[in-house]
Amino acid sequence: MFVIRQAMPDDVPTLLKLARMVHFINLPADKDIITSKVSRSRRSFAGDVSDDRQRQFMFVLEDSETGGVIGTSSLICRIGWEGWPQIFLQVRRREHFSRDLNTGAVHMTIQVMTDETGPSELGGLILAPGYRGHREKLGSLLSLVRFHFLGLHRAMFQDRILAELMGPLTPDSQTLFWEFFGRRFINLSYTEADAFCQHSKEFMTSLLPKEEIYASTLPPEARNLIGKVGEETRPARSMLEKQGFAYHDRCDPFDGGPYLEATVDSIPLVAATSQATLIAGDERLNRVGFVSCAANRGLGFRATRGAYALDGKHIRLAKATAEAIGAAIGDVIGVTALEQGA
Repeated sequence: MFVIRQAMPDDVPTLLKLARMVHFINLPADKDIITSKVSRSRRSFAGDVSDDRQRQFMFVLEDSETGGVIGTSSLICRIGWEGWPQIFLQVRRREHFSRDLNTGAVHMTIQVMTDETGPSELGGLILAPGYRGHREKLGSLLSLVRFHFLGLHRAMFQDRILAELMGPLTPDSQTLFWEFFGRRFINLSYTEADAFCQHSKEFMTSLLPKEEIYASTLPPEARNLIGKVGEETRPARSMLEKQGFAYHDRCDPFDGGPYLEATVDSIPLVAATSQATLIAGDERLNRVGFVSCAANRGLGFRATRGAYALDGKHIRLAKATAEAIGAAIGDVIGVTALEQGA
């Protein structure tokens, strides 16, 4: 069985290994930063973080047979506020027409913009390569559990939620988009610039041009990356779009990857989430979904995908499922039906 739980300090070495596999700004391959994020996540799960700018939740996927952590995903309550804006590229299309030549063209433009209105964010999702393509659809499990958690704790999150999808990278984890755009103005490598954003964004707003730029001035190999995702990210994009996420012509200034956005209350899995009290019995478990428990005697938040039976405000689980999430009779169980667009 596979269980999703909150990240713990002992997970840091494994999280560092996972971070080195994929480049994510919100999970850099830096032991000190990851340790800090795990600490902040634990305090967030415990309800000890009152400032929504600091509140975030880090999940790990555990193979219960081996006890090993094989993946991670996260939820960030708020990104972008006064003094710490979200920085993105606004993509537009400009039409030009010549009456004398009786011809015209539509040009794509990009412009560096900032947003301080503070949506929530789906943090980076990483699954160990050996578990990709697993029959249990573990990538889906790691991704969708975040909507389960959103539904259980709706008041902690903003009305809008963002997912920053990574653009195509080269085999050495670089991006031609940064080389032909960002590096023309900021003499740092993609990795260096991305890492520096952990501490300051001033250099981005000060050095990148504020004017609208015609993408046709960029080489085709960079221009064609705007709004695109890499091959490995396409399933994640499709999954998010099934949950109501859409592309609104905003892209990442580092790799050109698209930002997808949704209204939290319109996400089917958020709406399909509720709570029920666990009662005895494991007969006629006729539904499948996420089930979780947080009142489990010190274990913290734990969730899994399993069969259940729901009868009003009461829920029945298989014994193995209840044990996996640390639930006992009388505990309040979070439940999300996975028929809702999953």
